[in-house]
Amino acid sequence: MEEGSSWRPAPENTLQSLRHGITMFDGIEFDIRITSDNQLAIHHDRTVSIPPAQLQGRPKWAEEWTLDDLTEVGFLGFEALLADKTVHEHWSGRGKMGCIEIKRPHPKSPSGGGYFGRKHHIQYIAKAMKMADQLLDQYEIPSDNTVFYSFHRHMPQSARQSQTKRPWAALIPYIPPYGNKTFQRIKAFPTYLTTPFKKLVKTHLKQGSSMLPCAIEYFDGFTRSLPIGQHVSLKGKGLQALTKSRKGMATYVWPTKTKVEHDLLRAGLTALTDKADPGLLWLPSGHLRWTQPGTRPLDETQWSVLEQATYENHQEIHSMLMETTPLWADCDSERRNKLIREWKEKWNWSESVEALLARYDGATPPWSAPRIIGHRGSGKTPRPVIPEHHSV
Repeated sequence: MEEGSSWRPAPENTLQSLRHGITMFDGIEFDIRITSDNQLAIHHDRTVSIPPAQLQGRPKWAEEWTLDDLTEVGFLGFEALLADKTVHEHWSGRGKMGCIEIKRPHPKSPSGGGYFGRKHHIQYIAKAMKMADQLLDQYEIPSDNTVFYSFHRHMPQSARQSQTKRPWAALIPYIPPYGNKTFQRIKAFPTYLTTPFKKLVKTHLKQGSSMLPCAIEYFDGFTRSLPIGQHVSLKGKGLQALTKSRKGMATYVWPTKTKVEHDLLRAGLTALTDKADPGLLWLPSGHLRWTQPGTRPLDETQWSVLEQATYENHQEIHSMLMETTPLWADCDSERRNKLIREWKEKWNWSESVEALLARYDGATPPWSAPRIIGHRGSGKTPRPVIPEHHSV
C-alpha cells in the first residue's frame, strides 16, 4: 500500500503537524502572517480557516485578528513554534530546515496596501522578515537552517530593507494574494511559459537568491515541455541539462508527488511533500522511501542497496539502513569527506570539498544537499483547516 490505512495528518500549520513533519523529515515549510497586534502567526489562507458559523461577526482577513484570537481557535504563533522543545531540538540542534513563506495580505485588507502599493508591499514583507529574524536569533536557530521566501515581486528590495543575514528567495512565477486558484494560475501561466528552467536559474542568481524554489511542473508530466526553450527532466539528457543549468544551486521542488520523489532526490533536488504518513515506506515508483536524505544521508553504496530493495524485503532493508546510517551531526570526518565528494561529482557543485567540510562541520548538512521537507508540517489538509470542536 502507498499509505498506512489508519494514519491521518493533523491540521496543517498546527503544532502537532509541524512537530511530526520536523521529526520525520529533514525540515518543515510553513506560512507566517502579521497579526493586528504585530505578532507573527502561522496561517496559510487569507481568511481564517475555521467553520463559517464561527466566523460570524469576526474580521474577514487573517491579519485583522490578534494572535490570541487565532490561538484561541486552534492556530499557532511563530514564537510558540520556536519555543516548542521538540521543534527547537530538531531545528537548532539536529540541522533540520525551516522554510518560512511570508504571506502578503489581500490588497483590500486594512494592512494590504492596495493593488498598486509597491512601496507598502516592500515594507510589509521586510517587516515580517525582520520580526522573524529577531525571534530566530533569540532562539538561536542557525542561519543555514532557515530560508525566507514569498510570492513577492520585490523580494530583493524587501530583503535589503530588512537587513536579514539569512537566506531568501522570491517565488516565481508570481502568484498574487487575491483571486481564486483558477485566476492565480491564469496570471502565473505566461511567466511560466516564457521562463524555461535555465532562465529561472539565471533570474534567481541575478536577484541574489540563496536557493531556487521551483514548481514540479518543470519536471513532471506534459507541463515540462511547455516553457519556451530547453526542457529539463529527472532522467537522461534532460537530467544532464538540469544539472548543468542549476550549477549546484539548492533547488526546492513543490508539490512533490510520491511517484517522482525518489528521482527528485537522486537528481540532487529537495522535495516538499504532503505525504507524511510514517507507514509510507514503499513508493509508487517501486522504491524504498528514505525520508531524511539530508540529515541522515546515504552514500552511493547505500543508495544502491536501497534501489535494489523489493516490496517483499523493503522493511528489512529500511531497518538495516536506519541502524547503519549515522545522522550528519554524528558523521566522522572520513564519512563527511566521502559524502561531499560524491555529491560534488554527481551534481556538479562548484565549491571545493575542503571549503564545504569547513563550513558544514556542525549538525547542519551542506546547503545544496537534497532534503525532504514537510509541506505545512505534515502536509496540506482540507478546509476548514480547524474543523468544529477539533482539539490541537
